[in-house]
Amino acid sequence: MSEATWTWVGIAVAVVLVGLGAALLLSSRSHGRHASTRPSRDSFRRGQDEAPALKRLAVVVNPTKLDGDGGAERATITRVCSEQGWDEPLFLETEEHDVGFGQTRSALAEGVDVICAFGGDGTVRAVAQEMVGSGVPMGLLPGGTGNLLARNLEVPVDDLARSVEVAITGRNRHVDVGWMTLDPSESDLEEHVGEGASEGRRRHAFLVMAGLGLDAAIMSETSEELKARIGWTAYVPAGLKNLLVERFKARLTLDEGSTIDLRARTILVGNCGRLTGGINLMPEAEPDDGTLDVVVLAPSGIAAWASVVGRVVTKSDRTTKALHRYTCQKATVHVDHAQRIELDGDIVGEARHLEVEVQPRALIVRTEGGRPGSGAAGE
Repeated sequence: MSEATWTWVGIAVAVVLVGLGAALLLSSRSHGRHASTRPSRDSFRRGQDEAPALKRLAVVVNPTKLDGDGGAERATITRVCSEQGWDEPLFLETEEHDVGFGQTRSALAEGVDVICAFGGDGTVRAVAQEMVGSGVPMGLLPGGTGNLLARNLEVPVDDLARSVEVAITGRNRHVDVGWMTLDPSESDLEEHVGEGASEGRRRHAFLVMAGLGLDAAIMSETSEELKARIGWTAYVPAGLKNLLVERFKARLTLDEGSTIDLRARTILVGNCGRLTGGINLMPEAEPDDGTLDVVVLAPSGIAAWASVVGRVVTKSDRTTKALHRYTCQKATVHVDHAQRIELDGDIVGEARHLEVEVQPRALIVRTEGGRPGSGAAGE
């Protein structure tokens, strides 16, 4: 080849080499830029290794229902939580003048996943009242004589460890809540009730049954010590004492309908039907049917009482002069003189006028079987 040809070949080779060098330089700068902004593999690994926060149980506990200092019960609850992969539980004790309302609000503020009531029916009622509409499930731990809501929902009442398991792993059941409204100008309330004041009227929740008259008198006159010693039979002496007290006059209005005038020994409004001792006073009542069942007992003597007992035992739904049954979503009761009032066995005071109404499916309770269509734990 001529000298000119070799010159052009040299120029071409030089151009190619310069182009390759420029490309390599740009590639090196480009990879360096991405390396400076892309997270390292170790950073991805660290994020994946971070364990999710453990779920947590809160227990609103009535210390008077514990065995001694409660160390054994707390240890059982803590052990079951650990076995289920939950965090250490939060324990909040009730007080004389706050039977669970404030403690439940504190538990909700902590953002816990389940709140359990460990105490009598009064503790359960207070905890439930604060949990209505919260979306947080409620667990029921056996701590009282009655455990009426747990019995009606078939939650274990004689095995603390099992009841904690149900609270953690059970199914959600959305149950109705009954509300009683009292006018302070017509009522004398117990000091411990103290919650639910609104525009001069006081509204209180109940889960099982509200009543006035004989049943409230029996509850009021039965000592806690006797109940702790002999169980539900402690109510018998007070029942016999008040069996034939004078009947009171009452005016009952159901669902804004017609008014019924009657004489009664006791008027009961129930969300559930089972009472202490296995008595099913309201066999048609369901805790999530959106209605309340009303029973008026008005026997005039021993023979009439025997008839009432027979009808309750046989679950008869027939209405007689001694036993009246109604269903409603709202009821108003006026009586001729003040009667003692109870909510889920908890005496709240005396009143002459009260209103009750149902709030359907307002509370989530953890149960073993739930109801058809109810959500599993955590849903």
